[in-house]
Amino acid sequence: MIENNFHPQNILLHKKSKILEITFNNGESFKLACEYLRVYSPSADVKGHGPGQEVLQLGKEKVNINKIEPIGNYAVRLIFDDGHETGLYSWNYLYELGKNQAINWKNYITAIKNAGYQRKEDD
Repeated sequence: MIENNFHPQNILLHKKSKILEITFNNGESFKLACEYLRVYSPSADVKGHGPGQEVLQLGKEKVNINKIEPIGNYAVRLIFDDGHETGLYSWNYLYELGKNQAINWKNYITAIKNAGYQRKEDD
């Protein structure tokens, strides 16, 4: 986990393109797909309760965010349109997801392929 003192200055949801755009106080900006945020949710439903208990998320290609709820001065809860709403995304975690997006996404694509799942990007 990257420890930092960064916090978002702006969080903007682009519902049509299903992208959450986050600009941090250090000037860095990330565009994170809702699918990416959903499959990397920090919730126990996804992460499990310990190492090796992660649950691979499948069929989340079309997921979107319905609502963003602030949690104090340290996180947001993302309410997804598939009913998932238990993950609290801390500023550190969102920053880490942004910084590591390329490798995380590559790892996810490899994992779902190894599970025999084929993504359905467009109809």
